[in-house]
Amino acid sequence: MLPPKQNFSEWFHELIQQAEILDVRYPVKGLYVWFPFGFKIRRYVYEKLREIMDRDHEEVYFPTLIPESVLRKESQHIKGFENEVFWVTFGGSTPLDVKLALRPTSETPMYEMFALWIRTHADLPLKVYQIVNVFRYETKHTRPLIRVREITSFKEAHTVHRNYEEAEEQVKKAICYYKEFYDFLAIPYMVIRRPDWDKFPGAAYTVAFDTIMLDGRTMQIATVHNLADNFSKTFGITYEDVDGQHKFANQTCYGISERCVASMIAIHGDDNGLVLPFEVAPIQVVIIPIPYRGREDEVIKACRDVAEKLKKFRVLLDDSEDRPGAKYYKWELKGVPVRIEIGPREVENGEVVVSFRDEKKKFSLKVEELREEKILEWAKEMRERLRRKAVENLKSMISFIKELSNLDAKGVKVFHLCENRECGLEIEKFGVSLLGWFEEIPDWMNFPKEGECIVCGSRGKLAASAKTY
Repeated sequence: MLPPKQNFSEWFHELIQQAEILDVRYPVKGLYVWFPFGFKIRRYVYEKLREIMDRDHEEVYFPTLIPESVLRKESQHIKGFENEVFWVTFGGSTPLDVKLALRPTSETPMYEMFALWIRTHADLPLKVYQIVNVFRYETKHTRPLIRVREITSFKEAHTVHRNYEEAEEQVKKAICYYKEFYDFLAIPYMVIRRPDWDKFPGAAYTVAFDTIMLDGRTMQIATVHNLADNFSKTFGITYEDVDGQHKFANQTCYGISERCVASMIAIHGDDNGLVLPFEVAPIQVVIIPIPYRGREDEVIKACRDVAEKLKKFRVLLDDSEDRPGAKYYKWELKGVPVRIEIGPREVENGEVVVSFRDEKKKFSLKVEELREEKILEWAKEMRERLRRKAVENLKSMISFIKELSNLDAKGVKVFHLCENRECGLEIEKFGVSLLGWFEEIPDWMNFPKEGECIVCGSRGKLAASAKTY
């Protein structure tokens, strides 16, 4: 049995093990093993991300090892990662002449090569992405999928443009890509521009996607950065324009890690286990025979006929010797969206009994009505139910305040704040992180966009603070 979800940290830790997402017993702190079932979830989630990226990006792969000289080229960038880098100093028993870093992120090695790839305006825009492992020596308390030392599924996109305006347009597109991705997973989010002192090292500015866990803490689930020409000046990424002048390019980068899987598990799951959107479930439909002595063969035949009818989907006929109750528990734990039961009565009536993972009810349906279009209709309806429930849960943890005395660490506090750094740092004195200013106001958030700064009283924009993962 799982702990109740109200005990979020314990529930999440147990669920990812019992549902066979990750094995946490690997003997290196902050590194975990994907079980086959969990890896399939990851695969289907990232298939959607790849489908979005492949529309106008090319997939690439860059090496894991980065020479220290390359990593240190952009001083502000390396300063932001310096305490998190794993260094390789030996090749076998031979000390290396040049220290090699295990990739903490790929700006520096990629941009070293971009300077060789780009020559003229005809080479622009350049849009590439990769899905790779990155390594960061996380010193805080590690948590599977949430705070790790090896990020196993880091999707990072990098683009190069002629000028700042084109890079700015790419930032807007990247935000739209990520909105589509998280809408697909039915995960609600807040799109927030980070304070300057919390932006990506080397960026002109950073926009992040944040969602809220059941304990009221926020989790950053995506970031988008406008790099302007900061990196191109360091790495010599120039192009010859139509007028013959050589100019520095402008760049963007944006990333998502397996926190997207963590947020899906955390937000949709319940006391019984995973609740997975239909499209990313390793098993989309499970068929469970309800045996009756002497009629087992006809029940199994009916189940096989239904499985064949639905073969376009990921269907499993559970004809194991476990009792039906044990099968219900197992497939609820693993988040199978659609369950079909067939017993002697259903065989006689030409029916099946259907239930959905996110609802506590059953209904009968004629076998001839069980068509592909019906399943897809159920999938769409289920995603909308998951989205509505998740949005309502998120809204319940957000409150608007007008006085600093109401600022605390319970959930997300929303208020008006000017862009003065001193006012922002005043917020963080209350033991919370200033997430930043809303880049977009969600349609479910009815707070005024502007008002008096909660600290100094000058004109301020809508901002948010919270405890964070």
